[in-house]
Amino acid sequence: MKLTESAQQYHEKMFPGYKSTFLDTDPEFIERFDNFAFDEVVNQGKLDERTRMMAILSVLLGCQGIEEFKAILPAALNFGVTPVEVKEIVYQSAAYLGIGRVFPFFHAVNEILTARGIKLPLEGQATTTMESRLEAGIQAQVDIFGESMRDFWKSGPEVSRHINHWLAANCFGDYYTRKGLDYKQREMITFCFLLAQGGCESQLTSHAAANMRLGNEKPFLIEVISQCLPFIGYPRSLNALRCVNEATAKSE
Repeated sequence: MKLTESAQQYHEKMFPGYKSTFLDTDPEFIERFDNFAFDEVVNQGKLDERTRMMAILSVLLGCQGIEEFKAILPAALNFGVTPVEVKEIVYQSAAYLGIGRVFPFFHAVNEILTARGIKLPLEGQATTTMESRLEAGIQAQVDIFGESMRDFWKSGPEVSRHINHWLAANCFGDYYTRKGLDYKQREMITFCFLLAQGGCESQLTSHAAANMRLGNEKPFLIEVISQCLPFIGYPRSLNALRCVNEATAKSE
């Protein structure tokens, strides 16, 4: 087995002093995966390490990669992702993945943070109350998607209008209004949740457009997809690329 010097250095930076048992049991696979993921991929483009790690944590939530999430989280913390940012990623994922899929990740994060001597709960990040969340959520939708979202919360057939209300008050009013991450970061992680779980191409195209509207432009989104590809595979990465291209075409 031959790992490149770059792959070895990056792996050591992620996991100082750690030797994977797969080096003994699956050396041929590790040679190709590590050289690809930790040399070829990480040296493609100019995405900073914190952003890369936030994107990877988000796609691992999206694809339900709990064991890899547990492995990557300490590396993300080593690369400067803060405990608050980790918590905000997990909290916001509940709106896009549902608590049934997110629940195990709460335990994983709490266990890893506690083991590193970080006292829980962390400082609160909420900026809204149950009374103010709807108005604030509506404004967040407008800030991110444009003025056309001003009255979206009360649109649609009466039988399902409450869901648009919840989208404004809960998804945006409860989560997007929190401190810890800004709108650009929140839209990036939403993009990652959607691309990783699959079957959400319509929403993924809309959020690709929202990312670009906020300044996360097409080359940036392609770099995010590229850095996440080893963790989610080619089909969903190619689907995401198609959605980015569709969003770009619609904006031209």
